[in-house]
Amino acid sequence: MNYTCHDIAQMIDHSLLRPELTVQDIRRGCEIAKKYSVATVCCAPAEVSLVKQLLQGSDVKTTTVIGFPHGYTKTEVKVFEAEQAIKDGAVELDMVLNISRLLGGDHDYVRKDIQAVVEAAHRRNVLVKVILENFYLTDEQKITACKLCEEAGADFVKTSTGFAGSGATLEDLRLMRESVSEKVQVKAAGGVRDLEMALKVREVGCTRFGATQTKAIMEQCYEKSGQD
Repeated sequence: MNYTCHDIAQMIDHSLLRPELTVQDIRRGCEIAKKYSVATVCCAPAEVSLVKQLLQGSDVKTTTVIGFPHGYTKTEVKVFEAEQAIKDGAVELDMVLNISRLLGGDHDYVRKDIQAVVEAAHRRNVLVKVILENFYLTDEQKITACKLCEEAGADFVKTSTGFAGSGATLEDLRLMRESVSEKVQVKAAGGVRDLEMALKVREVGCTRFGATQTKAIMEQCYEKSGQD
């Protein structure tokens, strides 16, 4: 076995983004994240301050979403969202690119939209993951989107929001990994619900994945490996 359960945990952005989640649900989610020492908790923008507080004293980081889930807010609004999220305690941002502009071929707009958020974040040493929402895109558009993200300085490219018709596929992850240089990481989102899929996305080059089933994935890992 060429991984530890800690390695798997450090790939997980524990997702607390469903709109029906209450404050009590968020508290429980943060306890799960701390128990398994995952990489981050990804929460709604309104809950960043709370999550930051709940994670205090742990190594788990706070992240949130920008322009979520459709990516069609104005660039200035995305930048404001990013700056406010950083003030509230987020150290990673998952932004949605402008899907409609990408589909329409306005690549310059898409690049500048991403770049504006990246520059605001990087000034404060905050990472940016850019969500492509592959469900709506052809392979050619996915490749183009990856290249625009890299040109704009993004730290990660990410498959999906988890709120479109489909999530991450291994084929898309391979395509994305091949479409960016090694300095850009790849995140899977939507569909990683067990250890088997977590290991598959790891094998194709993902360094991070979003998960709502963190407890199940980690318990499977401990059971399979015999690790504490």
